[in-house]
Amino acid sequence: MDTHLHHDKHIHTEEHLKSSDLLRDVVIGMSDGLTVPFALAAGLSGAVDSTHIIVIAGIAEIAAGSIAMGLGGYLAAKSDAEHYAKEREREKREIAEIPHEEMREVAEVFQEYGLTEEQTWPIVEALRKQPQKWIDFMMRFELGLERPDPKRALTSAITIGGAYAAGGFVPLAPYMFTRNTSTALFVSIATTLLALLVFGFIKARFTGTQPVRSALQTALIGSAAAGAAFMIARAIS
Repeated sequence: MDTHLHHDKHIHTEEHLKSSDLLRDVVIGMSDGLTVPFALAAGLSGAVDSTHIIVIAGIAEIAAGSIAMGLGGYLAAKSDAEHYAKEREREKREIAEIPHEEMREVAEVFQEYGLTEEQTWPIVEALRKQPQKWIDFMMRFELGLERPDPKRALTSAITIGGAYAAGGFVPLAPYMFTRNTSTALFVSIATTLLALLVFGFIKARFTGTQPVRSALQTALIGSAAAGAAFMIARAIS
């Protein structure tokens, strides 16, 4: 394969993976950011008459939620990196200790794509002479694992936490500009539903799913969460 073409493919693959990871983090953070503070504010609206209390509680929840979500993203990314390192060490050990078994596994991967045993053998032999490439191949095509970005954990934490905070202030903002909880609740419902619809639509454009259906599903989930919180708070109070 031409070295330049291989390099371009490697860059394209890395950029694609990074953009997919970033989109996933934004979706995780924004989805919860739009629904959890929305549900909290709506629930409190059914129990208290002070928008000041709702704003304080909402800001506290957004701060706590952003930290918790960011930390969760950080730990998940660290766990992925540790799992990759552990599996890579295992593959390295198996290649050294049971090379013929690993060669058979390489052949089976290619045979699953329709190649014959005769066609796979030269490829297996070529990989055997390049242990690091052999390990890379086994990690990707046998285990389905991609090498994680070393900066992934911190980036994930910041992205998820930031997206959560950004989403959280959408339903909370109306309570900051009025003392009437009923008015604030009505405006919060309208703005948050609109934000959920837009977010669901944009998310679908990036993920390749049906935009209208995604927008409606996202809005429905957010509405259900807020409605349940409101009814529970109203019943208790």
